[in-house]
Amino acid sequence: MSAPPSLKPPATAAFLAAPRAAAAPRAAVPGATAQPPRRLRCSAAAGAGAGDYVEMSAPLDWAARSVEALEQATDLDTFCMMALSPLDGRYFRFVKDLMPFFSEFGLIRYRVLVEVKWLLKLSQIPEVTEVPPFSEEAQLFLDAVIRDFSIDDAKEVKQIEKITNHDVKAVEYYLKQKCSSNPEVEKVLEFFHFGCTSEDINNLAYGLALKEAVNTVMLPVMCDVCVAIRALAMENAHVPLLSRTHGQPASPTTLGKEMANFVARLYDIGKSFSDVKILGKFSGAVGNYNADVVAYPEIDWPKMTEEFVRSLGLQFNPYVTQIEPHDYIAKLFNLFVQFNIVLTDFDRDMWAYISEGYFKQIPKAGEVGSSTMPHKINPINFENSEGNFSVSNGLLHTLSMKLPISRLQRDLTDSTVLRNLGVGLGHSLLAYKATIQGIQKLQVNRIRLDEDLDQTWEVLAEAIQTVMRRYGIPEPYEKLKEMTRGQAVTKESIRRFIESLDIPEDVRSSLLELTPHTYIGEAEKLARDIVNVVDLESGFKIE
Repeated sequence: MSAPPSLKPPATAAFLAAPRAAAAPRAAVPGATAQPPRRLRCSAAAGAGAGDYVEMSAPLDWAARSVEALEQATDLDTFCMMALSPLDGRYFRFVKDLMPFFSEFGLIRYRVLVEVKWLLKLSQIPEVTEVPPFSEEAQLFLDAVIRDFSIDDAKEVKQIEKITNHDVKAVEYYLKQKCSSNPEVEKVLEFFHFGCTSEDINNLAYGLALKEAVNTVMLPVMCDVCVAIRALAMENAHVPLLSRTHGQPASPTTLGKEMANFVARLYDIGKSFSDVKILGKFSGAVGNYNADVVAYPEIDWPKMTEEFVRSLGLQFNPYVTQIEPHDYIAKLFNLFVQFNIVLTDFDRDMWAYISEGYFKQIPKAGEVGSSTMPHKINPINFENSEGNFSVSNGLLHTLSMKLPISRLQRDLTDSTVLRNLGVGLGHSLLAYKATIQGIQKLQVNRIRLDEDLDQTWEVLAEAIQTVMRRYGIPEPYEKLKEMTRGQAVTKESIRRFIESLDIPEDVRSSLLELTPHTYIGEAEKLARDIVNVVDLESGFKIE
């Protein structure tokens, strides 16, 4: 994210707010040709000094730190007001946790991580004698390059990119400059990016971003949605509800059972995320280790690079072109689309239940439902959720359809498309949070539920004609159809019909005791059993 050039002072997504001393001028990047200055320039508030760093034990503390610093940006309101994307503007506070992973900063940081880890891996390969094992001090230095990577470091990479006009090469040059101060690393600077094509770095960077963002941001919120709906199921397991098939009165259910239906579907999809394998490749320009084999023919490069990819927490894909083919991204995003479709179904049903008056919405002080009708409390959260699912699924479907297609051994069409991973997921995240907010506002209106049931005694016709079948009464369906279809049916007319039947007296008594409120079959039991079916204690996770 970057601010419009007209903002004074520049108000961008600056991850660190306090200025630090200006860095000494960098030497010219070797082999690069200077590009003419661009008319539009992106700038950001300067960052904090190294002394401000507080070490944390959590493996993703860098993400938490960057979000915290982003929130402390000097003029965030102005930036949000000027943002082109509503995710970066109006809805920033709902999706900011995704920014460390899918922003330009996040992509650069993951590239730095992969480059540094690869150099460390080379130092552990005995045949690569030119990169001897690093001392503990040098290893700590390289680890700190990743750990302490900040927005200011990312801006240095972007400055280099203005000259190279190549984003991954800019990372390589940045690391050579950054690491020239360490005597051990300085001797092996040319082994940064050794044997790599840019896509070796990029595919691992995106894979890591997806795995960490989905596991730490997306799936926990999706699990929270399931928890909220499961709670609705349990709390309302016994509350009778008039069903509506084709929009018309149908055999009663319970409110809890209808909620249980949704959470069971969502849970089944959520569990499927563990089947997705985030894949990575590291096999050079066309997937054959061509350059590696020429440089070090004695090394088993497929085995060595598989070890490296797996050491990052990703699965290895041995059969690739220049790019990892992105089939796993299609599989992953199709799961999100399926989850979102079920929740869209839920949103629409909740909208309908609110419209019928089955739920009241708890008013929020100061909130306005309509600019002209003071009484309105609109189901805006479910509507916002549905709308954002539409946007998200459109993007995720497009990504799933496009990314697995690349001409011959490589074209660049996936490069620009991949930058939208966070956009598709961001609209999903926004929708999940809107659904949860909507659920939190709900209050069951038992009076309205009972009114509908009291006025639809015709729904007992199903039960009566089924009992008639058991006891051999001819044409039971037709008799009930004649009595009920398009006719006004009351408690009294139903009782008269039951009393006229030639059935055992105890059966007649049971039918006479039946009401639309009690004709719910096993709905209450099914709703209560959902806690045993849907186990959300361990949540959802990609391994």
